[in-house]
Amino acid sequence: MSDLGPREALVHLMVSMAAADGAISDHELRELQAILDTLPVFEGFDRGRLNGISERCSHILEQEDGLQTIIDNLMSALPQKLYETAYALAIEVAASDVHASQPELRFLEMLRDAFELDRLTAGAIEHSARVRYRRL
Repeated sequence: MSDLGPREALVHLMVSMAAADGAISDHELRELQAILDTLPVFEGFDRGRLNGISERCSHILEQEDGLQTIIDNLMSALPQKLYETAYALAIEVAASDVHASQPELRFLEMLRDAFELDRLTAGAIEHSARVRYRRL
């Protein structure tokens, strides 16, 4: 059982997605910061806490089954109505690099399974991100 609040759990999700391939890119970091600044789910979030929350997430990820712990914490902290939102946030971070790596794709698969998202819903969220991040 986690003592994380919903916002902290969502930050852990985004940090985990960004770090899934072994490094957090500048694109991913900018996207994470933009999400924190603009989305209603993070309204009132204290950005000054970001470093501490990210460090805690890093410690979890260093453990065996760290990604599963992140998912378990999400499931404990989030109401079900935010599962699609959480998946969309993970997709946004992954899409900001344009190409998702195999570890990122595996993490997304784990999230889809945990949130029990149907293919149509997951596909719509994924497609929406793909079209927003296309380049000329």
